[in-house]
Amino acid sequence: MKRILILFFALALASISVFAQGTARTPSTQPEPQSTQQPATPPTSLSTDPSTQPSQDQVTPMDQTPTFKVNVVGRTTKAVNYHFRSGATKVDLKGTDLMPKAHGTARVESHPGRIGLDVTANDLDSPQVFGTEYLTYVLWAITPEGRAQNLGEFLPGSNSKVSVTTALQAFGLIVTAEPYYSVTQPSDIVVMENTVRPDTVGATEYIDAKYELIGRGQYIPKRAAYEPLRLDPKVPIYLHEARNAVRIAELAGADQYAHDSFQKSVALLQQAEDYQARRKPEQKPIATVAREAAQSAEDARLVALRRRGEEFAEQQRKAAADREAAANANAQQQSDLRATAEQQAAESQRQREEAERQRQLAQTQADQAARAQSEAEQARAAALQQQQAAQAAQQQALAAAQASDQQRQLAEQQRQQAEREKEEMRAKLLQQLNTILETRDTARGLIVNMADVLFDTGKYTLRPAAREKLAKLSGIVLAYPGLSLAIEGHTDSVGSDAFNQRLSEKRAQSVEEYLTKQGIPQTAMSANGFGKSQPIAPNTTASGRQQNRRVELVVSGEVIGTKLGSLRTQPVDPNAPPTNPR
Repeated sequence: MKRILILFFALALASISVFAQGTARTPSTQPEPQSTQQPATPPTSLSTDPSTQPSQDQVTPMDQTPTFKVNVVGRTTKAVNYHFRSGATKVDLKGTDLMPKAHGTARVESHPGRIGLDVTANDLDSPQVFGTEYLTYVLWAITPEGRAQNLGEFLPGSNSKVSVTTALQAFGLIVTAEPYYSVTQPSDIVVMENTVRPDTVGATEYIDAKYELIGRGQYIPKRAAYEPLRLDPKVPIYLHEARNAVRIAELAGADQYAHDSFQKSVALLQQAEDYQARRKPEQKPIATVAREAAQSAEDARLVALRRRGEEFAEQQRKAAADREAAANANAQQQSDLRATAEQQAAESQRQREEAERQRQLAQTQADQAARAQSEAEQARAAALQQQQAAQAAQQQALAAAQASDQQRQLAEQQRQQAEREKEEMRAKLLQQLNTILETRDTARGLIVNMADVLFDTGKYTLRPAAREKLAKLSGIVLAYPGLSLAIEGHTDSVGSDAFNQRLSEKRAQSVEEYLTKQGIPQTAMSANGFGKSQPIAPNTTASGRQQNRRVELVVSGEVIGTKLGSLRTQPVDPNAPPTNPR
């Protein structure tokens, strides 16, 4: 027995030692995906020397490593939520510490479904002061959540203009130096950002988000393989940008990972070069094909970066699977050894337990008689306790039923009290409104009738008497929060249907506009015109037509509850014989 126990403990110690060694050899985390060449090796940081970064930028590590590792720069920029269709407004563009002399202006105008921008930038120095790969400037819109949208290109110099539209509603504007115009992510070389003017129309808010910026030098991961560009003033800048974009895409591995897209950009670049080589090159064809080449090269670069990241992730997954398989095989071997030792120890334990069980069996039989008697006594006590518990539960149920009945009675009393209060409030409101204008109670609510005499004949302008009455009515309505007003215009049958419809709408709108000026929220009102479609008296007499020329204000709301059952208006047949007006 001692030998079995010694063997078991020796095997357990050996398995613990092997597991500790395997854990020490297995890294706790997997390496980041490599964003440059050779994705199978651990990546190196692509951030630039901190001394070259702007002082106001705070570089922080990203939560997750993307396919192309970038710096996440926290910048605080004012964004403007431009009021919908509020006309044109302006914001200024101010140079950052990288280019303090740069300045500009953005004219922003809201249109249905879009916002138009006319942006002018001045005193933009050559972007190559930040690196030979930078050839142009790009205007970006940054949302409060940190999403960036490429709005257009600024060429170096003064009086550079961009006219563009965007579907964004709230955004800030920044300008960055870029290698070509079609980049999809801003660099960290922010040379201008917007500042809100005193006369800017819109609600300003600070962008306090970490938005991804491509760090300086990250477009050229292998600087030795990149020959610095020498700008020829006879060559259009668009062609230089296309050459730059194709070279950067090639350095990113686009020829291998996005061959078709890269070859398309190469072909487009060659076509642009052919246009430039002509005896009398034309600028428009060169610019069109060169810009398309730069866009195609950017697409190829992004596809290459994504596929390289996927390839690196697959290699990491395979390496992790191989390590896991080796660890599982070693663990299985140790598990088999432990299982053998455990079986031997279990057999020894079973024998000891069997001997102990036989010893205890005799004692158990001796105790059964005494235990049976004790259990009988406990059963009698439990029965008595259950009987007492049942009686207590019955009493509790009776008390709960009485309490529930009292609560129902109280709730009914409260409901009746609320209904009475609503009826009293409705009656009081009806009485107050009747002191100003004729008011009747209907299923729709309290209907206040404005007769035709309160408007100029055939027009929708309010007479002074009408404005006085509406001012008093608005004071009453404002004293009852929660009321809604449906303003409905009506006419008689004289005149064309189109004229009557327009007149009824305009009169209802005039009442709505005046009540809005008196302080009643516009959200609590609606204005509609019904023309001659809803007469309350026959149109065959002058009296009936005068009654039909009216504006009705339907006052309703939960605060006044259901109708009191006063006057009701029934539909009137316009061809019925005339009756005396009320």
